[in-house]
Amino acid sequence: MQISGISNINIPQSVPHTVSQAQDYGYDKATIKQMVRSGKIECETCANRKYQDGSDEMVSFKSPAHISPESAASAVMAHEQEHVGNAYKEAANKNGEVVQASVRIKTSICPECGRSYVSGGETRTQIKYNEENPYGKSFKGADAASVTGMNFDLKNET
Repeated sequence: MQISGISNINIPQSVPHTVSQAQDYGYDKATIKQMVRSGKIECETCANRKYQDGSDEMVSFKSPAHISPESAASAVMAHEQEHVGNAYKEAANKNGEVVQASVRIKTSICPECGRSYVSGGETRTQIKYNEENPYGKSFKGADAASVTGMNFDLKNET
């Protein structure tokens, strides 16, 4: 396409959605970079990014799956909340109590386009179990018998 009054300037006919499409349509590198940074087209790295859970729990994302950059934060937070829910279920089933649960969402910078993205999440939980250990209980009893009377306070003697 030629703009009237200006010669030798070709404007591509189609709007690209990816870097490779922009290259195929004849956009120059500087224009492609600007389009990627502004979010008009998605870089190849962001388009191919997949999320996968590495734990041994039954939660979502056990197999790699793509999440759009716009949805990644809420999807990762929902996934991490599954881990928190599992901790509460485990505590309830084993006579325990969740004393601490925290979720951290990790972010990184895409090396290709320079935009920040949610790169994953981490859940930490701490469960206190209320069941008594019969071996520990007998040790406490044996220790009590051996230390009874060992503390002697001379200040109270007259």
